[in-house]
Amino acid sequence: MNLDQIAVGYKDKTDVDLAKKVAKKWKLNYIGDVAAINQHATLAFLLQANFQHIELIKLDEPKLSAIKVDFVDGAVAHRRKFGGGRGQDIAKAIGLKHGFTPHVLDATAGLGRDSFVLATLGCQVTMMERMPIVAALLENGLERAKLNNEIADIADRIKLIYASSIDNMTLSKAPDVVYLDPMYPHREKSAAVKKEMRVFQSLVGEDLDADNLLAPALKLAKYRVVVKRPSYAEPLNNIKPSTSINMKKNRFDVYVNQAIPKA
Repeated sequence: MNLDQIAVGYKDKTDVDLAKKVAKKWKLNYIGDVAAINQHATLAFLLQANFQHIELIKLDEPKLSAIKVDFVDGAVAHRRKFGGGRGQDIAKAIGLKHGFTPHVLDATAGLGRDSFVLATLGCQVTMMERMPIVAALLENGLERAKLNNEIADIADRIKLIYASSIDNMTLSKAPDVVYLDPMYPHREKSAAVKKEMRVFQSLVGEDLDADNLLAPALKLAKYRVVVKRPSYAEPLNNIKPSTSINMKKNRFDVYVNQAIPKA
């Protein structure tokens, strides 16, 4: 995506400073009041400051909902409260056992939902995201989460790094687990892709270099690498995992470097 096709604006004057801050930090065009968006015909996407929320809007499909990172309410809050705790498949995949709570590097952070689930379960999580627009959404979501008394402690367990994980999958201390969930093309005959993901995929595109993630992840992870894949997709880089956890539409491929220590 050409960043010249993306701009930052505000919906209400109370968000002027936030919009300017986001535009400056992520080196994006600033257009001011989004009411004048029709004057910018070459734009494809808008990052809109709306009462302290940063939202992504696909301008040629105005009926689609804006995308934002919201760890406080909505689906993420429901999953935090009713998702099944350590009984969830993702918890099993990363090796959460009594007495062992790993440090996880989520090297393809996306909208951060799995990262937040893992932080909810007590993990220290480092999110790595290479797309500046997505990183801006994540940063705003984390900032708002840290202001909420109910989940501030969870948000404090999450760190965001803006970088390509393929080129920068190094940390001062190796994570226990590296988690990968690269974008994968949907089959034409599959059910309609969620509107939200359609916007996201049109911005981010497919992770055509996703196969290049596995080798550095295996080199970095202390205990294991976990890869989330659609149930119909081949293993990442066509390398057979040590084991898999199968779900209805997806699966977790687990590559074991060494056994997780027992409590």
